Amino acid sequence: MSKVLNWQLGRDMEYPYDAAFPNSQFAFVFNLNRCIGCQSCTMACKSTWTFSKGQENMWWNNVETKPYGGYPHHWDVKLLDLLDQANPGGQTWNSQPKDLKAPYGQFKGKTIFEVAQTNVSPEGAQRALGYLPTDEEWSAPNRYEDNPTGGQKGQKGQYFTGGEALPQHKTWFFYLARICNHCTYPACLAACPRNAIYKRPEDGIVLIDQERCRGYRKCMEACPYKKSFYRGTTRTSEKCIGCFPRVEGRDPDGGGLPMQTRCMAACVGHIRLQGLVQMNSDGTWKEDRYHPLYYLVHVAKVALPLYPQFGTEPNGYYIPPRWVPRAYLRQMFGPGADAAVEKYANPDRELLAVLQLFGKDARMCFRYEIKEGPKVFETEIRGKKFELYNDTIIGYGKDGRKIIETTVEEPLHVRGAQHANSI
Repeated sequence: MSKVLNWQLGRDMEYPYDAAFPNSQFAFVFNLNRCIGCQSCTMACKSTWTFSKGQENMWWNNVETKPYGGYPHHWDVKLLDLLDQANPGGQTWNSQPKDLKAPYGQFKGKTIFEVAQTNVSPEGAQRALGYLPTDEEWSAPNRYEDNPTGGQKGQKGQYFTGGEALPQHKTWFFYLARICNHCTYPACLAACPRNAIYKRPEDGIVLIDQERCRGYRKCMEACPYKKSFYRGTTRTSEKCIGCFPRVEGRDPDGGGLPMQTRCMAACVGHIRLQGLVQMNSDGTWKEDRYHPLYYLVHVAKVALPLYPQFGTEPNGYYIPPRWVPRAYLRQMFGPGADAAVEKYANPDRELLAVLQLFGKDARMCFRYEIKEGPKVFETEIRGKKFELYNDTIIGYGKDGRKIIETTVEEPLHVRGAQHANSI
């Protein structure tokens, strides 16, 4: 085991290989407050990459309903339970944020790599704590869709009373959209006995070499997010490839510029924003103040990693749903959840402007600038003054040319009387 810096945990941790980082890293932010569970992203991915024989149960992108849903079933609950069994009550944080190397404080528990050293199975020690889902668990990807939880019981013929009030709904669920996180320390890569999995040095996308893979499924066992899949017709494992031809700028629609993945571009709720972030030699992000992802993760701190305690340093970040009990969010997104929800619920001018970049253009935005506009609205939200300014945000592509220009206020179009009820 090597010692590597995991900045999401605020400390060094043990990993089977020495640290190695790409020049830039594939990363994304999903705003769960906007997801409507329409599965447009799921079908965009399915119709592009996994529609062939043997790929029927492959959902590189899926949207599951939390807290009960999951694909495979209960993937996160099962792994959290394994971690707790190995380190009872010890999965805690010292929630004192410091700097870019400890923005959420320091994790005091054990990661899937650290626990694995003492979790010896009949086959020997694992490289990463995990389990292999059963065939049943890979069935019915939408099981428990739209199933809520909460203390208030419904009554026939009556609506809930007061259950919708923030800061926390009495009855709640939310949609969790997921793809491979293209982790900085991938568990799938660590566990592969064939060295068939690698991170691309140019963008950090994690790929499986189909020529080397023999379908041992160790990657499926080790990946805590369960985003590797076995294909029986080829007896190999497959996973999200990050739509790398688009990231490389080879999609004709991009005019040579890097484009966001198919699932990002197809999102009708505009919940997704993808980009490439620059890396320091120690694996932290280079300061890039006006890169939208850097701003959301390190400046506004509204976007958080999914289950950072697993230790893989995922490069997918989420803006937590603001109506969900905070304890649940802290378990899922770490100790930064409270501040992230508070910031999102009371956004400042810059955050409101940056949120307008989501879904506006399929090309990647590498820098933004904001032109101030007039104040158009003000009110009070839960005791705090809120002012809305119709600022304009401009996004620039990799070549420095403008690719997006939009305002905080969306234009209002009144349909003429001649078109009313034309359907």
